[in-house]
Amino acid sequence: MKTAISLPGAIFEKAEALAQQLGMSRSELYTEALKAYLRRYNKEQILAKLNEVYSKESSELDPVMEKMQYLSLPREDW
Repeated sequence: MKTAISLPGAIFEKAEALAQQLGMSRSELYTEALKAYLRRYNKEQILAKLNEVYSKESSELDPVMEKMQYLSLPREDW
């Protein structure tokens, strides 16, 4: 999909230089940069939701589940 965006001149020039250095088109560079930003943003949203849940709920293991986990794991000497 084609789109038009406005960028500050300095950012545009740095992006052009980086695209050339990496041997990719401007579109490829912007696509990869946006994908990386979206992955980061998604991780931050997931972390925020988890923090919200665990601020209200205990993260302690159920005693029965803890015992089962202990019994199912091999013993290791540290």
